[in-house]
Amino acid sequence: MTDDMEDLQVTYPGAGTFKFGDSAALCAELIALVRSGKKRATCAALSEFEAEPEAMPEVGRCDIAANWDGTPALVIRTTRLHKIRFCDVPEELALAEGEDETLEGWRKGHEAYFTRNGGFDPEMMLLFEEFELVEDLADR
Repeated sequence: MTDDMEDLQVTYPGAGTFKFGDSAALCAELIALVRSGKKRATCAALSEFEAEPEAMPEVGRCDIAANWDGTPALVIRTTRLHKIRFCDVPEELALAEGEDETLEGWRKGHEAYFTRNGGFDPEMMLLFEEFELVEDLADR
C-alpha cells in the first residue's frame, strides 16, 4: 500500500478502492466528469458483488476512486443506492452518470460496457450508486 493510500485509510476509515470504467481512457474520462460535477452516479452489475460483498458501496461510506494506474484520484461518499433492472433505469438516474445526454445513449453505451464485461441482459440487476465528491486528491 502506498503512503498516500495509508494516509487516506486513516482519514477515511473503511474506505474501499475502485476504478471507474474498464480502460485507462474511460477511467480518466469518468474521473474528469466527477471533477467537473457532471457525474454524480455510477452503476455496476449487481452480480459483481456476489464474490466480494464487502466491495458493495454503503450509504454514508466514503470510497476512493483510483486512476487506472492505481493511484488515488478522488474520494466519494455514497448518498443513495438503487437495486434496479437495466430495462427499468429511469432517465434521471441514467443522466446522473454524466456520460450521455439521453436515456437511449446511456442504454447503448452501457449495453456495450456490460457485453464487454461479463455479459448483458436487459433484465440484469444493477446496483446504481448516487454519490457526492468529498475530496479531489489531485492537489494532495
